[in-house]
Amino acid sequence: MNREESVQHFLDLIRKSRYGKFKLYIGMIAGVGKSYRMLQEAHELLDNGVDVQIGYIETHGRTGTEALLEGLPLIPRRKIFYKGKELEEMDLEAIVRSHPEIVIVDELAHTNVEGSRNEKRWQDVMDLLSEGINVISAVNIQHIESLNEEVQGISGIEVKERIPDSVLEEADEVVNIDLTADELITRLKAGKIYRPEKIQTALTNFFRIENILQLRELALKEVALRVEKQVENEVVANVGVRHEKFLACISSHEKTPRRIIRKAARLATRYNTSFVALYVQTPRESTDRIELASQRYLLNHFKLVAELGGEVVQVQSKDVLGSIVETCKEKQITTVCMGSPSFRLPQSLFMILKYRKFVSKLAQGNIDLIILA
Repeated sequence: MNREESVQHFLDLIRKSRYGKFKLYIGMIAGVGKSYRMLQEAHELLDNGVDVQIGYIETHGRTGTEALLEGLPLIPRRKIFYKGKELEEMDLEAIVRSHPEIVIVDELAHTNVEGSRNEKRWQDVMDLLSEGINVISAVNIQHIESLNEEVQGISGIEVKERIPDSVLEEADEVVNIDLTADELITRLKAGKIYRPEKIQTALTNFFRIENILQLRELALKEVALRVEKQVENEVVANVGVRHEKFLACISSHEKTPRRIIRKAARLATRYNTSFVALYVQTPRESTDRIELASQRYLLNHFKLVAELGGEVVQVQSKDVLGSIVETCKEKQITTVCMGSPSFRLPQSLFMILKYRKFVSKLAQGNIDLIILA
């Protein structure tokens, strides 16, 4: 689809519903041209007589991007004093009052200044859509919640600002902005992404060739996945196909449960289905005995499940493995995701036998088992 056809297709989508339509550009890394492309599209829409306005754009001082702002209607930002400094945020109320047909909102994963209506900008976008305002926005692949661990494994950096995968589910169109690694490095060296003093640091850290290639692969796969889901929802009738449903077995530990949750969420997205997170509360973690740190980890896990569109199931039992089997029956689970079991003396032989019985029961119920290292 060429650029003119893409713009026309988006306009056709807009007219089908009073609820705002949402177009999302995804990039593999900073500097691939997401903001630039959104401003190009804004000019094309304006030339076609569409009421399009800029709600928020971040040029990062890039000359080409700043030049494209000329001639586009901008909604002034809201000034906020926070900790002795004057900061600027997108003015959500002003956009709602102006009620343009389409608004451009950059930096979707941004965290708003304390005191704003919403904590995150993606929540602002959801509010705009509910007001019937159509939104074009952009995000980099490293900001998607369920990919957090993969991105950290690639880059060695934990990205703090993230958006739930449910935000992508709301998008009517997801478009990849792609560059080859060589093209991106050329842009970086030419000073088109960062100021000269930051270029070498970027080259030796996040912008290494191996990082770019892996992030590019993630971005391409993510957009392909979203297109595939759209085809399944709108074109193909999957008659007679096994309906997949995933179970994430979680505990009160700090890190492993988050990996398991994200894995189950990604699989659920891949199969266009849902997932359940199961926490079995044993007597040693009863309300009056559980440690405060463990309690905090659990709440964070439950919050992550909700953000990724899953359902939390909590049961009280001494028999963790038995509870997993029962939950699989009740929730019609087809695949269980769990961490690697640890067997400690002196009960190790008993636990090994019990675990083998558990795996056998899953197999008898035609339930797949995925063990995360």
